[in-house]
Amino acid sequence: MLGAPGAGKSTRAKMLAELLGQQHVASGDLFREAVALGTAQGREAKSYMGRGALVPDAIVIGMIEDRLSRPEAAAGVVLDGFPRTRAQAETFDASLARRGERVTAAVYIGVREAELVRRLSGRWVCRANGHLFHATDGPPKVPGVCDHDGSELYQRDDDRPETVRARLEQQLPPMFDVVDYYREAGILLTVDGEQEFAQVRESLLRALGGQLQLPGGAART
Repeated sequence: MLGAPGAGKSTRAKMLAELLGQQHVASGDLFREAVALGTAQGREAKSYMGRGALVPDAIVIGMIEDRLSRPEAAAGVVLDGFPRTRAQAETFDASLARRGERVTAAVYIGVREAELVRRLSGRWVCRANGHLFHATDGPPKVPGVCDHDGSELYQRDDDRPETVRARLEQQLPPMFDVVDYYREAGILLTVDGEQEFAQVRESLLRALGGQLQLPGGAART
């Protein structure tokens, strides 16, 4: 499942995994699990994350391969947050080929940059208890005041529009490179992520209907 921050890819990935009876595998969760368990990969990954460096592809792919080797992944997985670069996609494909496996479909949840900025920069947080609000999608009843405890709402530095735009400038180019990679491979499916929630779900299922056999013996459309 491919998409920019704020596109809703994780929500769709979890929904799809549940529908297909497959494992939802998020790269961020793998990192946290490996670090918490103190595995060799987790310790190595932590050494990079601790100094703000990118975790090398070999470690990332090793974690993914480890998850794919588990019995619960035998029915397939829905990957979320991986691959992040073309190099990761190429290396992962080569690894799958050695196992006699392949990526069945790559779904890109497309959302315009302006809409991503609106979604990500609209978040406000309750200072007392961390309740979340959104300036347009879920505003408080009284501007600047938490509905639940009456405390002040503030915006985190990471959610300010200028910070969001700077982050997207770094993250979007490599993501588009991955999108192009799967388009060239002929397995890319694009879904408009700016539709209403239910419409995105139906568009996703229609897009996948011809490629994946859904539970019940027939492709869901």
